[in-house]
Amino acid sequence: MKLKLRSFLLLLMLLIFSASHAQKAYKTKNVVIILIDGYRWEELFKGADFNLLNNKKFNTNDSLQRIKKYWSEDLNERRKKLMPFTWNYIAAHGQLYGNREWGNEVSVRNPYWISYPGRAEVLSGFVDDAINSNSYPNNPNPNLLEFLNKKNGFKNKVATFACWRATGRCLNPEKYGLMVNVPWQDIKSDHLTETERLANEMQHYVPHIFGDDERLDANVYALAKAYILAHHPKVTYIDFGDTDEYAHDGKYDKYLDDIYNLDSMIANLWEMMKKDPFYKDNTSFFIVPDHGRGIGDEWTDHGSSTPHSNETWFMVLGPDTKPLGEMKAKEQIFQTQYASTIAALLGFDYKLTAYATGEAIGTVMNK
Repeated sequence: MKLKLRSFLLLLMLLIFSASHAQKAYKTKNVVIILIDGYRWEELFKGADFNLLNNKKFNTNDSLQRIKKYWSEDLNERRKKLMPFTWNYIAAHGQLYGNREWGNEVSVRNPYWISYPGRAEVLSGFVDDAINSNSYPNNPNPNLLEFLNKKNGFKNKVATFACWRATGRCLNPEKYGLMVNVPWQDIKSDHLTETERLANEMQHYVPHIFGDDERLDANVYALAKAYILAHHPKVTYIDFGDTDEYAHDGKYDKYLDDIYNLDSMIANLWEMMKKDPFYKDNTSFFIVPDHGRGIGDEWTDHGSSTPHSNETWFMVLGPDTKPLGEMKAKEQIFQTQYASTIAALLGFDYKLTAYATGEAIGTVMNK
């Protein structure tokens, strides 16, 4: 009897240790999720498209200047010109998925290939076919951010800064009690820092270039950075959108300029957080689009009637991700897998009984 009891206690201790070890398996304690609306995999992996760059129909500034800034006959040099931090740093320390030239395919799973369904898929980890337009009302479904906000140590430490009002409907903060900042809301706090006050002010002094439902990426960045500095959220979702707006307007040079600027913003956030004791050596960046775009003259559009706009990409940088750079293995990854992957990096199993959530991506976590 005593032998059986000892065996039982030993087994129990092993189970407790295993569960504890599973929670502590990864160094990642904080995550920054960055979405870049409608950014094509072609520019990420190939740099500027010369046919579009040299087409007066799609450009607003001096052709020689923009070609000098973004063009090179050498592919590696060309993509470094467009996203220097991505190709000089993330490629050396993280992982980039979605270069279809290698058969490394990342795709949208929802059938619509537009922004609201794309965000819903990324943030929930499953597809709800009822979410079929950008004007869809409040999303009734659960999502990764509210899942994390319920975990010990994460309550009220999950924050969103979005370029687009529809992102608020997608996350449904009233239902789930999330901190979601959309146009043209200010950061609210009893003790605002001067940086937060300035970020709040600046968003109201810029023109509404894309209408009343969307604010500029520069303002989203300033608000998010100020909030991170002051409040140290454990999970930050930053939602950028100028890329998609400039593309729809057919302004290829502006589209490229925003990509270049976003690369710099991401670099600045990474460097800032790397120096902060709260984030140093325990923070992962997960960077994704919500959908792709067409090719050739159809680069301005996306949706189920525009071929190739289901083709996407993602990249990861953090302490648990091997520095494998550009992934060249032939594989198929879907956006439904991001939520489970991000949760796993933080030590959680993101499984929703009523929904078919995607499996975590093992290579992101060295599996």
